[in-house]
Amino acid sequence: TDHRCYHHSTQLRRLSTAPLKVHYSQTERSNMASQGPPPGMGQIMVLNSKTQRSQGRQAQLGNINAARAVADIIRSTLGPRSMLKMLLDPMGGIVITNDGNCILREVDVSHPTAKSMIELSRAQDEEVGDGTTSVIILAGEMLINAEPFVRTNIHPTVIVRGYNYALQEALEICEKLALVVDVNDVDKMKSLVQSCIGTKFSSRWNDTMIDMALKAVLTVSRAIPMPVGSDSYSQKMEVDIKRYAKVEKIPGGEISDCTVLSGVMFNKDVTHSKMRRRIENPRILLLDSPLEYKKGESQTNVEITDEEDWNTLLKMEEEYVENMCMEIIAFKPDIVITEKGVSDLAQHYFAKANITAFRRLRKTDNNRVARATGATIVSRTDEIREEDIGTGCGLFEMRKIGEEYFAFFEECKDPKACTIILRGGSKDVLNEIERNLSDAMQVVRNVVFDPRLLPGGGATEMAVSVGLRKAGLKLEGIQQGPFLAVGEAMEVIPRTLSQNCGVSVIRTVTQLRAKHAAAYEEAEKTGGEDAFPKCNWGIDGTTGKLVDMEEFGIWEPFSVKIQTIKTAVESACMILRIDDIVSGSKKRGH
Repeated sequence: TDHRCYHHSTQLRRLSTAPLKVHYSQTERSNMASQGPPPGMGQIMVLNSKTQRSQGRQAQLGNINAARAVADIIRSTLGPRSMLKMLLDPMGGIVITNDGNCILREVDVSHPTAKSMIELSRAQDEEVGDGTTSVIILAGEMLINAEPFVRTNIHPTVIVRGYNYALQEALEICEKLALVVDVNDVDKMKSLVQSCIGTKFSSRWNDTMIDMALKAVLTVSRAIPMPVGSDSYSQKMEVDIKRYAKVEKIPGGEISDCTVLSGVMFNKDVTHSKMRRRIENPRILLLDSPLEYKKGESQTNVEITDEEDWNTLLKMEEEYVENMCMEIIAFKPDIVITEKGVSDLAQHYFAKANITAFRRLRKTDNNRVARATGATIVSRTDEIREEDIGTGCGLFEMRKIGEEYFAFFEECKDPKACTIILRGGSKDVLNEIERNLSDAMQVVRNVVFDPRLLPGGGATEMAVSVGLRKAGLKLEGIQQGPFLAVGEAMEVIPRTLSQNCGVSVIRTVTQLRAKHAAAYEEAEKTGGEDAFPKCNWGIDGTTGKLVDMEEFGIWEPFSVKIQTIKTAVESACMILRIDDIVSGSKKRGH
């Protein structure tokens, strides 16, 4: 038995030392190559051990969930029945708003994809000023609709191709739906701003707000003269709301007291108590040079040997100021405004000559006064000409509002700048109204630039959705899925509108879809394959009923809608292309 045991063990030893030969098929070999080093080699660390990395499908699904989370934050703030969000910042201040961009700006987010979604609403705000909420909801919905494709292993590039194709189709549908409008048609413009402001907090004072936005923008807009030979349509409009339509928020009073001045006002008091506080048809002179003795740029020391020389020095200073004042007084202005200081001596001369003076006005305010009154800002007193003096103002008056004094320049002839005065109960109310008003002004500005409109209330989105569904049936192959998904994603706007009203979502959206589909069929019967129906049915955001937007009078600017759809699809494509998220990259400076 011992002998047999020994023999057995040597055989085992021989087996274990013999090299193992295993035959792998071609596919297994390639699989092994893609899976990394063969077993037993140990893991090779390329990245730092602290880095977190999510790859492939995991990263894409993570991104989609992040986008969904961001869209969910904002979803309830769409439409006239929208909810407000209250945000606390680290300093303990509060912001109460339903402006999509404002909410996302305040929210602190750590996920990288969510951050890039938030950038979208900021871009939308800077580009067209409205539609910040819709763009996030749409982009989120595009990504959510891409999720089933990602799960069934369809390559992201295929999805993206389908999405881009759908985007082109959607833009064409919008082009066909668009309606051209005359900028001076007040009723049309009002219904347009209504759709923008109706969803906001200030919708109770709608009429005042709409009139204010229209008046402010049409005041500020001016045509830039084009070179001779170009046709009249290429005349560019310049609408600089930021610089020339200043919003002054004064707490107190009623919201119905808000006005747009046909002129400007600023928060300054006259420099000398004896100066006039009310002047009709004043002559206004604007300076940006100091009316006091010039101090040397570099430090200068003067040694005086004679007592008389000191008096001469003082006299020279006084004469210098007197000389400047005399140069100004020669033009008989009623009001002198400078961006720099006015010395006591200059004040004395002005008061004697019955001139009202203001000092240390902001440069931006000075520019506004110049645009409103037709004056030119002069840099040196010895270069004043008669045409530099502004005579466009009808009435100058100092008024005390609350604790402060304000200078009003009103009744200007054809002012190209204006001040919007907002009054309201508290700072929060004023801030919210200012945000709403700036949205409304942006909308009017967009229409001045591109006078085309699209129906609001989810009608455009529904038309695009039905149109894409029709077009998608003609497509072949794998792209059809993503193409149709964009059409479905478009329905999120009417769906959210009806959701925020509290009506039955499924019933409303189905009815709306049926309306649009019926219009398509009708058009095909009458006009053949390529006929396009203009179906303007949408959802009335307040009651949740279906209405014809043309009769209901809710329109949105073409540029806003187009920008929303473009941004949403393009960002969804970008986020889908991400397949690897590495966090904890190298620190700068190492």
